[in-house]
Amino acid sequence: MFDKALGVHPFSLQLRLDRAEIIAGNLANVDTPGFKARDINYKQIMQDVAYNMSNGMNKPYQVAQSGHQLLYRTPYQASADGNTAELNIEQANFAANSMDFQTSLTFMNMKISGLQKAIKGE
Repeated sequence: MFDKALGVHPFSLQLRLDRAEIIAGNLANVDTPGFKARDINYKQIMQDVAYNMSNGMNKPYQVAQSGHQLLYRTPYQASADGNTAELNIEQANFAANSMDFQTSLTFMNMKISGLQKAIKGE
């Protein structure tokens, strides 16, 4: 029941948290020789979750989680030591992901507020 009421927002928040950890790992290894930057395709995963929810799957989140893996990031400028993590790109991705997390949190709060009003009969 709550899955339908809250929609994709709980999964979106968790996915944003997971992505923040991945990007933080990239940032921590910017100077590590041979490190390969990783990321996830957030848009594709959320499309799969929305599709699974619209088709009535019982566990749409688990299906999406199991079907997607970390991807390697292609650098804009190759480094001599083989590291593909670029500081400015990782910082921009981290900032964008943080703003998107806040947006998802706002949507979740609005959904919960709407449920509270419905329960109170307002």
